[in-house]
Amino acid sequence: SEAFEISEKNKVPVMMRVVTRLAHSRAVVRPFDVPLHVKQANLLKANKLEWMLLPALARKNYEKMIEKQELFQKWSNSNKWNTLQMSKNKSDFAIITSGLGKNYYLENIKDYAEYLKALSPSQELPSHLHIVTLPLPLGKIQELTQNVQTLLIIEEGMPVIEKQLKGLLPQKITVLGKLSGHLPRTGELNPDFVRKALSLEERKSITSNPDIAKLTTDLPGRPPQLCRGCPHADSYSSLNKAVSVLKEKAGDDNVVIMSDIGCYALGALSPYNAIESIVCMGASLGMARGAAQVGVKYAFGVIGDSTFLHSGIQNLVDAVSTKTPMTAIILDNSIVAMTGCQETIVPSNKLESLVVGLGVEPEHVRVLSTFPNKIEENTKILLEEAEYRGVSVILLVRECVESLRIKNKAKK
Repeated sequence: SEAFEISEKNKVPVMMRVVTRLAHSRAVVRPFDVPLHVKQANLLKANKLEWMLLPALARKNYEKMIEKQELFQKWSNSNKWNTLQMSKNKSDFAIITSGLGKNYYLENIKDYAEYLKALSPSQELPSHLHIVTLPLPLGKIQELTQNVQTLLIIEEGMPVIEKQLKGLLPQKITVLGKLSGHLPRTGELNPDFVRKALSLEERKSITSNPDIAKLTTDLPGRPPQLCRGCPHADSYSSLNKAVSVLKEKAGDDNVVIMSDIGCYALGALSPYNAIESIVCMGASLGMARGAAQVGVKYAFGVIGDSTFLHSGIQNLVDAVSTKTPMTAIILDNSIVAMTGCQETIVPSNKLESLVVGLGVEPEHVRVLSTFPNKIEENTKILLEEAEYRGVSVILLVRECVESLRIKNKAKK
């Protein structure tokens, strides 16, 4: 609620920095019914001059934003989230944490206190600043580092705080963290990495036994897979058969299969190995268009129905406008499967008319059912459309098995 208050009071957006562990966390969501459209607005209309980025207005708005920085800095130094704990006895070393970095530090704090006592009975834990909000609380940082020689930064993801402090602190202060190699730049932060940065011995675990460690390293991998009975599996079987024929005909470098984010990204893994790029939602069609325009003869863009509606439409419009020789494959499982089987914003039965409305020639919009007994038939149609020197769209249609399971369960 405080974020909304700050936003309303200062007329600025408040953004949340999403790091890996936060993105992978889960919690119970309790949905409630609300009307899609508010009948009567209860908000005051905004000042239009703040929402028009004409050069003269943009300059004035930027000046206002610069003036607000002092207010934000005062708030950052005084709010309850950025907490500073000063140590009287240990002034040459201090720690700054952010996000889960604090949790991982606290997991090791008992051992760290014992380690310091072993070095000197009078030695206490170092001063510690936990940073939750930005801009950086410069007043608290200045207080923390007044007599410090070495500063350890424990933060998730990119070393955002560490980079800023390197440009703000006096050169006499040694800043340790990801940029110095005391914490890894890649992968996820964890308590063991923090333990090592604190000069603590490695924590003993069951895998410390070399025999058990060997057993765990030799375990077969269990990568994610498409659900059993997933329609994408049959679609990829057809695509692979068609691509095999085209590669034999034109060579490997003259066939590309671009894809993007969704359940169907698992088509990159064995046993399908069907796609060659996964960049972002909607990239498949744009990249296929680009490949075709630089001379690749057979360019495929594989995209899901909900992803197509999210960010694929514009790329298809671009391809139609330049009559690019490419084949767009829309894997239509009638649902937003990867994020929990939400309904798509346009139902499946309207996708064909949408595609035709974007300018794709109706005779090159093919709607196919994708089942094991349709693999050969669909392969033949894929090969036919791949030869067309313009934009063709193939909708491979079958309902998501997980969505079907949820529906059947609800009926019981």
